Amino acid sequence: MNLAYRLRPETLADFVGQEHLVSEGRVIRKMIDSKNIFPMIFWGPPGSGKTTLAFIIAAETDADFYHLSAVETGKDDLRKIVEKAKANREAGRKTILFIDEIHRWNKAQQDALLPFVENGLIILIGATTENPSFEVISPLLSRCRVFVLKSLEWTDLEKIIDRALKDKERGLGKDKKSINKEGQELLVRLSGGDARIMLNALEMAVVSYKQKKIDEALVKEIFQTRSAGLYDKKADEHYNIISAFIKSVRGSDVDAALYYLARMLENGEDPKFIARRMIILASEDIGLADRGALIQANEAFEAVMKIGMPEAQLILAHVVIYLARAPKSRAVPNALARAKAAVYEFPNEPIPLHLRNAPTKLMKNLGYAKDYQWSSNYVGPTKGQSFLPERLKNKKFFESTP
Repeated sequence: MNLAYRLRPETLADFVGQEHLVSEGRVIRKMIDSKNIFPMIFWGPPGSGKTTLAFIIAAETDADFYHLSAVETGKDDLRKIVEKAKANREAGRKTILFIDEIHRWNKAQQDALLPFVENGLIILIGATTENPSFEVISPLLSRCRVFVLKSLEWTDLEKIIDRALKDKERGLGKDKKSINKEGQELLVRLSGGDARIMLNALEMAVVSYKQKKIDEALVKEIFQTRSAGLYDKKADEHYNIISAFIKSVRGSDVDAALYYLARMLENGEDPKFIARRMIILASEDIGLADRGALIQANEAFEAVMKIGMPEAQLILAHVVIYLARAPKSRAVPNALARAKAAVYEFPNEPIPLHLRNAPTKLMKNLGYAKDYQWSSNYVGPTKGQSFLPERLKNKKFFESTP
């Protein structure tokens, strides 16, 4: 068994992190103390303690506990647990079913689970790294409380390191090794809040290397093949980072915009996706305040298409800096929104006769195109007539200073 498994807390007193859920007076602590367990879904990043917390809840409430991985199991596994849950009910014991990565169960599999959660035969604890609003079917989600688990705090991870190096029974205490301040800081930072990653790296440093004090150089050696961070182009973090990127450019923070750009690129994001978003931003958030912004963004997309990676990074960085430094205006989207609102408020207003096309004599006789002039000196209706329908003729949609 690896260190992360051996060191897993067995009681709530040993659990580290998630104080907003498990500290005195908080919801999960109260639930355990009262032994009143209800269906729930833990939504949080890897290594934040979702599985461990489920184990602890079952242990401290004396429930029969079953653990399924949604990647490897399905309805057949569920049927077997349902039969055991029926026997437990007869014996007056609760059954907790923990489904790891529940977002990987399809709709049919989640539908099969629903009646047993609804009638209380099974107390579901689901764990997911993805937004359950999108990944869990609505009927099941409505019967569960969703608890958001956060990445472990810096101090939480330091506690876990200290425990791992001192615990002689389950940890690495027998090896009598230590870690210096710089090494610990780097180990915590590179783990990205994931306790499993951190403990796996720590175990490698202790077991595979002879030096007694783990330092920054050794941590760098172990993490040399680590990716630039948690990122999945189809998952939440993808949308979180692109959102942060757009908001940073919109907020004229050049440094933050470059950071999120680099984070996306280093994790393999499609540069064309970034370039397309910058074209939208150039019109939506800069607009007429800098007429060159849309041109720059569009040219960046064309250049990215022609050049490709890795050189396309320079083009993207160039235009990110330009857009972030450009003056901002919401005049264009605001004007469009007002025009759309008018369409729904006045959906079927007749087009003014003087603006209608008149390709036939009948149309001309009905007044189509009458009093409309098109010459080198003047274009538009004469006699002060409006381009807008009669009931909208005084409407103003565009404001140059939003």
